[in-house]
Amino acid sequence: MDVIKVSAKSRSTSVAGAIAGVIRENGRAEVQAIGAGAVNQAIKATAIARGYLTLDGIDVVCIPSFTEVEIDGQERTALRFVVEPR
Repeated sequence: MDVIKVSAKSRSTSVAGAIAGVIRENGRAEVQAIGAGAVNQAIKATAIARGYLTLDGIDVVCIPSFTEVEIDGQERTALRFVVEPR
């Protein structure tokens, strides 16, 4: 499964649509964000996606965790959100 990567400039409604689509297709989605602005957009998108999925009778939860990613040869700490049905 692909990870949905969110930046501070991502549109939360577009990310929400991607989250909802992945959950409908695969049953769960992984969202990754680095930095305060990106985390803000990711959480807003998750809340919006929850609303989209509620219309389909799917109730989701968000499970946050830290993960290490390598960007340009440097280790960075990212927040990883697993969004899955309750």
